[in-house]
Amino acid sequence: MKKIIKIVLGVIVGLVVLLSAVAGIFIYKVKNGFPVSYETEAPQITFPTDKPAILLFSKTTGFRHGASIDASKPVIADLAQKNNWYLYETEEGGVFNAEQLAKFSVVVFNNSTGEVINDEQKRVLEQYVENGGSLMGIHGAGDDSHHWDWYEKHLLGAKFSHHPLDPQFQMADILLDTPKDSLFSTLVPKWSNSDEWYVFFENPRKKGFNIVYTINGESINPSGNMLFVSTKNFGMGKDHPVAWYKQTGKGKTFYTSMGHNETAWQNTNFVKLIETALQWSAKKQPQ
Repeated sequence: MKKIIKIVLGVIVGLVVLLSAVAGIFIYKVKNGFPVSYETEAPQITFPTDKPAILLFSKTTGFRHGASIDASKPVIADLAQKNNWYLYETEEGGVFNAEQLAKFSVVVFNNSTGEVINDEQKRVLEQYVENGGSLMGIHGAGDDSHHWDWYEKHLLGAKFSHHPLDPQFQMADILLDTPKDSLFSTLVPKWSNSDEWYVFFENPRKKGFNIVYTINGESINPSGNMLFVSTKNFGMGKDHPVAWYKQTGKGKTFYTSMGHNETAWQNTNFVKLIETALQWSAKKQPQ
């Protein structure tokens, strides 16, 4: 009998250790990206001379929003055809070199998570934006797995804290704010959708970002508590931005925390937001 008890206890301990190891790897992957590798070879790209070029970058080393990424590609391809844009889609970081990046009007981090480009490539992207390029981020591009101060300051304007877990997806009214650019002011003033509402430690409005859409943060349960975590029970308050933009040097940045699921790309209001953001991003600044 004692032998059986020892065997059972051994199995239980082994399972606990195994589950703890799996959980630890998953948490590390979400927070830092794993495994991480960098591509440095420049791809062969033939850029047309008569249309703006859009770089759709969907590489992930952190949590992968695979369904949303897969759903986004044909939608953005349709938007590119409609607006006479050239679309180059890749998950290879070699394109982040100064010569090729300068030929793109807009770079989109399409639910990109984790460490996806190396330090040299990050500096190239920073200079690209500050010299007049545009950077857009969608949903997962705003989590805390990037570890990049410039990116957090100029694209996000806030540090990611958590997302709700009780429940993870919640319906909310999405309300048009008072964006300064006339392109954004033509968007639908109110629509409803269910998403995974990211919670940030700060409000990007306070950092000088122009807010496009908000939700009433008091209308959702923002708690991200689970297991031994009990400090993620706060939200951003009533003013909870979900899409914003700003000028960065001579360039532009735009981010929306919406877009976790593939269903976002079936919502005409969300797609219109992305189209408008691309139009604004691709529009040349007056010299």
